[in-house]
Amino acid sequence: MKSGRINIARIMKYVILLLIVAFVALLLLYASGSSRPFDEVEESVSSSLDKSNLTLQDGAAFKRAFGLSGADYEGVMYYSSEFSISAEEVLLIKVNDESQAQEVREAIEERVEARKNDFDGYAPEEVKLLEDAVQSVRGTYIFFAAAPKAEEYLEVFSNSL
Repeated sequence: MKSGRINIARIMKYVILLLIVAFVALLLLYASGSSRPFDEVEESVSSSLDKSNLTLQDGAAFKRAFGLSGADYEGVMYYSSEFSISAEEVLLIKVNDESQAQEVREAIEERVEARKNDFDGYAPEEVKLLEDAVQSVRGTYIFFAAAPKAEEYLEVFSNSL
């Protein structure tokens, strides 16, 4: 009887060890970036966007919106609404190194807060869009979307890495 308990305890130790190893592997996989080129990730995300309200913006529009220069990064894709009464926008950036990620994240947060203030009081649906915005940092890739289909775009981004 005693040896039966010892075997069960030994088996449980191995099961727990296996679960810990699997968890660490998944964590490393999720936290790591991607070796995929920016052009491929950009194409995947761009092709998934509902462009009825989104227009690809140039570097000057990106700088006006986020206060950052696209030339400082390996790649930038920025779509926003062509209408000033819409908060809809999607941003994909590949930074040169992970030290740049914090400045980009701060710029996104400042942008979201500024846009919430812009729409507060007269466009509650746009404020809600900004409150429900998604953001993901995966290695050197940063993704942000304030859009009705933001979760879908985030999934496409994650799958494209």
